Amino acid sequence: MRRILQRIDGDALDAAIGGWLTARAAASRTSDQHRHAPARPVRPAVAVDGKSLRGAMRADGRRIHLISALRDDGIVLAQREVDAKSNEITAFRPLLEGLDLTGAVVTFDALLTQTDHAKFLVEEKGAHYIAVLKGNHPGLHALVKDLPCKEVPLLDRTRATAHGRDEVRRLKAVTVPGLPFPHADQALQIVRRRRTLRTGKVSLERVYAITTLAVHQANAADLAERVRGHWAIENREHHVRDVTFGEDASRVRTGGAPRVMASLRNLAIGALLLAGWDDIAEGLRPHG
Repeated sequence: MRRILQRIDGDALDAAIGGWLTARAAASRTSDQHRHAPARPVRPAVAVDGKSLRGAMRADGRRIHLISALRDDGIVLAQREVDAKSNEITAFRPLLEGLDLTGAVVTFDALLTQTDHAKFLVEEKGAHYIAVLKGNHPGLHALVKDLPCKEVPLLDRTRATAHGRDEVRRLKAVTVPGLPFPHADQALQIVRRRRTLRTGKVSLERVYAITTLAVHQANAADLAERVRGHWAIENREHHVRDVTFGEDASRVRTGGAPRVMASLRNLAIGALLLAGWDDIAEGLRPHG
């Protein structure tokens, strides 16, 4: 078994698993929409996220790093292995190339906010994006940060308690003609106020982003839901893989085995989600 796992072609396995999950996820969503017709069209969401396998360190000291495309309910549609976190940039296009993203909203963090990625999504895949801004685009980040957001009314406010923290999120959106980034239409300011329940410590974070979605295509609640959804998918996926499946504790490191094991975890999680199990740990018990 160990030798088989080491020699499996990771790209081929991920393509097979991603195709299987994508087909069943699409059928499941179509069925749900027929039973519960939404008041307005719902754009599918895809989050692009990277994760290191902390326990799977190569003999030369490199960690195994994976980049994944996840549907908004946590089902992994595609996955690739990269040499390091910085290589997520070159893996972005190959990761999404085979997916049907027409009309979808793709979310990603600041590392992947690249002009080529924006053009690829809009011009070749027919998708929208919400891209986080940080120091890798200093001019654009400064421009968005300096917008008179104090004069903009608060458009969305949500509150949630999880993992020992109480978090309040506020969102403001501004249409900015001529943003110097391909196809960007609106600039977003998201303020996250976190309070640790055990200690009472409070932290405040301001996040800036840009999106192709115009006002008539997505209201504030839609935008806030997409941003929250990206963070929720990151947190949930990492938590399930590390806590429920013990991914970071796994010492498997030889050949393709670390990636293959991660792919099989994706398959197990996706199959349980499609079978209606929202709690993966609870779903594993009767199947163990």
